[in-house]
Amino acid sequence: MNSIARIADFDPSRRGFLVGSLAGGLSLGLSLPLAAKEAEVPEINAWVVVKPDNTCVVRIARTEMGQGTLTGLAQLVAEELECDWRKVTTEQIAPGANLARKRVWGEMGTGGSRGIRTSHDYVRRGGAAARIMLMQAAAELWKVPVAELTVKEGIITHAASKRTIAYGKVAAAAAKLAAPDAKAIVLKDPKTWTIAGKPLKRLDTANKLDGSKIYAIDIKLPGMLIAAIKDSPVFGGKVLSFDDSKLAGKPGFKKAVRVRDSAIAVVADTYWHAKTYLEQLPVVWDEGPNANASTATIAALLREGLDSTGPDNGGRKEGDAIAAIAGSAKKIEAVYSTPFLAHATMEPMNCTARVTADKAEAWVPTQNAESSLASLSEASGIALPNCEVYRTDPGGGFGRRGGGQDYVRQAAEIAKQFPGTPVKLIWTREEDQAHDFFRPISMMKASAGLDAQGNLTGLHMRISGQSINAFSNPGNIVGNRDERQLQGWYKEPGDAQLGYTVPSLLTEYMMRNTHVPVGAWRGVNTNQNAVYAECFMEEIARAAGRDSVEFRRALMKNHPLHLAVLNAAAEKGDWGKPLPPGVHRGIAQFMGYGSYSAATAEVSVSPSGKVRVHRMVLALDCGVAVNPQQIAAQVEGSVAYGLTATLYGECVVEKGRMVNLNFDSYEIMRLAEMPVVETVIVNSGGFWGGVGEPTICVVAPAVMNAVFAATGKPVRSLPLKGQKLV
Repeated sequence: MNSIARIADFDPSRRGFLVGSLAGGLSLGLSLPLAAKEAEVPEINAWVVVKPDNTCVVRIARTEMGQGTLTGLAQLVAEELECDWRKVTTEQIAPGANLARKRVWGEMGTGGSRGIRTSHDYVRRGGAAARIMLMQAAAELWKVPVAELTVKEGIITHAASKRTIAYGKVAAAAAKLAAPDAKAIVLKDPKTWTIAGKPLKRLDTANKLDGSKIYAIDIKLPGMLIAAIKDSPVFGGKVLSFDDSKLAGKPGFKKAVRVRDSAIAVVADTYWHAKTYLEQLPVVWDEGPNANASTATIAALLREGLDSTGPDNGGRKEGDAIAAIAGSAKKIEAVYSTPFLAHATMEPMNCTARVTADKAEAWVPTQNAESSLASLSEASGIALPNCEVYRTDPGGGFGRRGGGQDYVRQAAEIAKQFPGTPVKLIWTREEDQAHDFFRPISMMKASAGLDAQGNLTGLHMRISGQSINAFSNPGNIVGNRDERQLQGWYKEPGDAQLGYTVPSLLTEYMMRNTHVPVGAWRGVNTNQNAVYAECFMEEIARAAGRDSVEFRRALMKNHPLHLAVLNAAAEKGDWGKPLPPGVHRGIAQFMGYGSYSAATAEVSVSPSGKVRVHRMVLALDCGVAVNPQQIAAQVEGSVAYGLTATLYGECVVEKGRMVNLNFDSYEIMRLAEMPVVETVIVNSGGFWGGVGEPTICVVAPAVMNAVFAATGKPVRSLPLKGQKLV
């Protein structure tokens, strides 16, 4: 049985999970083995440990990778716990410990902007249950009704007798009490929050600033060896042979190891030795059937999908859009494209593994610790209960360290060759760029019709592109349908709804998969679909002779939340007001990951075609705002990441392989190019949306529409550096 499936076997029902998560028990030692274990302290429940000095330890199952999830989740627990925020610390959960306790902390993946939006309810209930148990313990100590007690900042008060007691004094007694019924707990109204909803400082910043933070790439264990790896330069290729005879006897050299069919690793005493000897190792590759693939052949495949007469593989059909467009007074047509993109995380892929006859351990920068655990078990051959993953905060994730756990499997397979010895595998930057799970490439053909008065009559959008699900979860694909590829154009509200009401609408997806491995990339399909939808909407508005904002507003009367962020961005972004000579505005709106976003961009284009983004205003409605300061930081980060992709991002394929292997050819936006960014939080409340990914989708189309305004020519392909703008 697959080890990932074995983890799923332990997955309880939602009710069972909630009840289990509130159960008492002895605290497990969940700290990394690198740190000295503290004396065991009785836990109140799975989420909360209160120490005698009144320190409240909040357990965090999600990964912190710079997005602020750790602080936000701690705020939610502390809010219901009614503790002293100044005494809150956090502790990460190890996936093996989670498995041993029947997944009491639930699934541990962090992606899709789900860190808070899908776990807020049960972590709040965990905090509330702990508060109830602590107050009950005080009531029993004082022999008074619990209803007579109040609590503030971890101090319980009995007003009638003027007695007070700190949480830390009753924690041991509270840990022995039965947990309350999770379903019966009434959570606080966000309007009454004093900790959550506030712009509190992050809990994960200090050691990053003083340099004391230990990332996985920094891990040092006694007797540790280092491995460098080289996979087949062409996806689907194999190792035919290698000759390590000339490496024998070199200082620090240990062994050259074949890793599965496609890769070779060199193990040595230092990274420099491992990397140097790997470069000297003669390897003969079988490049396989994909050695002639290129960006040009892939583009031809996608264009064939745009023109195909084959069956529609998913989408919406409302009215007869094709007939409506054909009978319109004016027709608008365009073809757009977006390239493969790499994640380019600051910390390249790495993993330290130690495998013995009956135990496997790994130190991993991961977005999905359970997936890392399953991959470790599968690659090492050690049963899941005898495996453990010690998760470190990643030096960048963006989706790369989620489902794809290739680096964990590689490290485990190499470590098997050195029983009992820890082996740290470190990818070079070139390996990281060559063997990413790339953001999929795609194209869209769009057509629309306008009547004599300039009103939209029909809209037809056809996507041709690669499917992430077909690559990573092929068993979930039925008949080449993948609704995920039409993310942001859904009819139903909730996750990624199209914000326009169109008289006749047809959206289609034609699956055209390539040999290039693909995966999640901070926003994934909303980024591409927002470019297609919002840039084409701009073309339609201009063809109708209408103002960009007013044209959109007319189509958004049935979408008040979409309209609210559009209006907020337009107002804060000074839409319609004069600009300095040579500067022009663009606007875009879209929905993704349960949140509504819009942006304005102020852009100039030099006589040589160089684009400069001066200012961006972004409006976001994520429903309930847990920490406004973190939200603003995430918006600013999405602008930096999104502008890099807009201006420069492109992974080119030649002879079956990626050619942009370092930052000399895969350019990253410089600090001096960063525009002024202003954030407007449209806090409508009533729902829980994501934050890390939604606003990135409106960055590119807002800039592209501003370039359209500056040059008078629509921009239909990215990156901008490859377009003739003047």
